[in-house]
Amino acid sequence: MKKLALAATLSTLSAFSVAALAAPETFNIDPAHTAPRFEYNHFGYSNQMHRFDRTSGKIVLDRAAHSGSVDVSIDAKSVNTGFALLNGHIQGADFFDTEKYPVITFKSTAVKFDGDKPVAVEGNLTIKGVTKPVTLTVTSFNAMPHPMNKKDAIGANAVAKIKRSDFNMGKNVPYVGDDVTLSIAVEAMKE
Repeated sequence: MKKLALAATLSTLSAFSVAALAAPETFNIDPAHTAPRFEYNHFGYSNQMHRFDRTSGKIVLDRAAHSGSVDVSIDAKSVNTGFALLNGHIQGADFFDTEKYPVITFKSTAVKFDGDKPVAVEGNLTIKGVTKPVTLTVTSFNAMPHPMNKKDAIGANAVAKIKRSDFNMGKNVPYVGDDVTLSIAVEAMKE
């Protein structure tokens, strides 16, 4: 009888351990180490790359179940070109119109996995009040305890291509390129 009770207890603990390992994990985006960037061609002379300095959000991953979600908010007023005058120009009504639309969002609809690593995040990108489906291709992913604070952390790089005219920002097309490459380096700490 004792052996049967011990076996039942071990079975219950084992099931609990497996369930705990397979549970979704929530990570808060680290704003100091997350950098959304966008790149476009400027009059055929060069590709210009700019970034946003303020990003927040959450990433939920269940690597055992191959599922997850991503919810990101970008402060459009934090656009950083390196020049205050150009920052103001890009925040104007012809482009981001940050007075009317101060936040850019990305909300996932699906996370695709290869093994236990995410390789793509499908979702809806909203810029200037316009929402379009976008797929972020994950080019690198790492999950491990953070070496400084010893908390579990994740990091990734992802890219996508969009057309700015799809988001009512087509001023000066085709002279200033319509094709925009979005790239994001993200790090997030487990809650």
